[in-house]
Amino acid sequence: MKFGSNLQAHLTPEWRSQYIDYEVLKSMLYDCKENFPISNATNVQSDEMIKRHVAHWEEQFFAECDMQLTKVNTFFAEKLAEATRRFALLQSEVQAHKESLIQPTPSVSSTARLRRRVSQAVVFPLMKEKVSVKTLKDLKLAFTEFYLSLILLQNYQEMNFTGFRKILKKHDKMLETKTGGDWHKNYVETSPFHKDNLISEYILKTENLYINELENGDRSKAMKRLRVPPLTETRTYPKGTVFRVGLFLGMFIVMVVVFILAAILLPIDADPWLTVNLYRAGFIVFLFIACMGLNTWGWRSAGVNHVLIFEIDPRQHLSHQHLFEVSAMLSIVWSFSIILFLFGNLPALSSTLPAYLNPGLVYAAYLLFLFNPFPVLFHKARFWLLRRLWRLVACGFYPVEFADFWLADQLNSLANLFVDAEFIICFYGFDSDIWTGRIGETCGSYVYGIKAIVLCYPAYIRFVQCLRRFYDSRKWFPHLVNAGKYSTTFFKVTFSALFTLHSEQTGDKQSVYFFLWLASLFVNSCYTFAWDIKMDWGFLDSNAGENKFLREEIVYPYKALYYLAILEDFLIRFSWIATVSVNQTPVTENGKQILSNVLMVLEVLRRFIWNFFRLENEHLNNCGEFRAVRDISIAPLHADDLASLENMMDDISGADIILLKRRGGLAVPQPPRFCDISRRHSSSALLYVGDTSAGTSSEPQV
Repeated sequence: MKFGSNLQAHLTPEWRSQYIDYEVLKSMLYDCKENFPISNATNVQSDEMIKRHVAHWEEQFFAECDMQLTKVNTFFAEKLAEATRRFALLQSEVQAHKESLIQPTPSVSSTARLRRRVSQAVVFPLMKEKVSVKTLKDLKLAFTEFYLSLILLQNYQEMNFTGFRKILKKHDKMLETKTGGDWHKNYVETSPFHKDNLISEYILKTENLYINELENGDRSKAMKRLRVPPLTETRTYPKGTVFRVGLFLGMFIVMVVVFILAAILLPIDADPWLTVNLYRAGFIVFLFIACMGLNTWGWRSAGVNHVLIFEIDPRQHLSHQHLFEVSAMLSIVWSFSIILFLFGNLPALSSTLPAYLNPGLVYAAYLLFLFNPFPVLFHKARFWLLRRLWRLVACGFYPVEFADFWLADQLNSLANLFVDAEFIICFYGFDSDIWTGRIGETCGSYVYGIKAIVLCYPAYIRFVQCLRRFYDSRKWFPHLVNAGKYSTTFFKVTFSALFTLHSEQTGDKQSVYFFLWLASLFVNSCYTFAWDIKMDWGFLDSNAGENKFLREEIVYPYKALYYLAILEDFLIRFSWIATVSVNQTPVTENGKQILSNVLMVLEVLRRFIWNFFRLENEHLNNCGEFRAVRDISIAPLHADDLASLENMMDDISGADIILLKRRGGLAVPQPPRFCDISRRHSSSALLYVGDTSAGTSSEPQV
């Protein structure tokens, strides 16, 4: 593999702009070679012209190399300062955790204990309570994320050093000179990002701390937890997973053919639209999971770090192959149940077992899969989802994270699943006969207002989440404006229910409720479409440049996809026009049912496309902040801690000690070891200027 491709495969996506721009330097080399003056061995003037050309070009080339080297050194210094601060905080938390587990003896006064800690140059708050198990779990998680950030930074060192070595070696080879090697020796090999071995020391100290303090000396258990996933884009998947996906998909296709032929050829006496309404939710569920698998595959292929965005464990999470497997597995249960339903409606079998019991068994199987407490069938992923769903149920009582409001947005596109759930519960519990399939008028209607409440519930979750985010941030924009967007759903559903009830009672299809419903639909669609394009996707950026109507940076390779996505989002957001037209014209019930089901599937597909660009926008925000790992802070950094942290980073002992002033403490001045060289994003960039002896960073751990 060529180094340019190798660099793209191994770099950290969120730091992409901070690596050596290898392709730019390589293109400069080829431009110089292509514009080389034609040499004539007998012409002295021609040789002089060549020398002037090479000298002029080398001045530009090495100026670009110097800019690239300065960029790498500056970014590395910032990340090193950040790693120093985080390591010191983690050390303090480990020490505090150890002290909390030791009961103070009566013979030693609190003053004496405090004096002893001060004499050791470490000041911690007095903690009488024992640290909970949850705190210890969070401490381990913080260590694993910090360890991952160190490996990424070490990989950053190695890849950039290799990049400079490769491009300067190519320079000398193409121009038949040694100036590139000399520049590499004088500047790259002596640069702080290459000579500094502090990252390797932090890696070793982090391993030792984790092994000895958090895992009681169990090295194998600790290193298994600290294990870093491969940093390349190419990953292998268990052959069993791939095999099962293919097997289940083949079985599903065969069973779909079987039940289509059965529905056509067998004399089945069943209400087709009742059957569709009972089985529709199961189809939407496995279709949505399959779309999520495609989303995950697309994010990975484009370098969008969805694992970081959702803040899930980078060492253990579901891949697109696993999501395809879950979808295929559920699709088999669904299609097999339809076959049983169709054959159960035959006269010879209908009196033995109620055919209409089969749809209920499908959803019982779905729920059993989701709530299965045993550590099988993606146990950790299922319980991660359940915890997130609980945070949605208790919305307003928890701080809102990206995964929370993203999942709530998915539920807004799946609002009809809540309606189908209400219909199924009503069918099996209150107003139907599962032997004959006869159903009353209550299920699926707006009677008692249950259907309207259920339709509004996903929007209510997002509405409350927006209010909670406003409460936490005190920023009315965008949170209150976003809450206003979701409030339009309440009016849309309310006027739709009033119009339906009024038209059923009076037959009037153009009452005042109809026009209120029409107005609420228009406002809701305009509001949500504008928010999708501008806020969720980040389009219509004034600095878009060549990406007209989009944004300055785009991730996906084909620009036409962005414009098609905008058009698709607009059409589906305003698809209610077809629904209103059907309600105002004498269309048969079959036509209304077909349109309703098609629009439900289209909304799932709209959300599937929305996910690509929503996470792309979030990924670019992370890139702008150079955030590559989860920021799990055990001890929050207060304003009065800043001076102590700066003294700690200037201390001769590095991060071996930390002087934090939380409830009062001392700061011991030490000789400076860092110097402030630049600022970016309002944070100091601290450049290490320690030992000047030759040394190289260790090999990247991948």
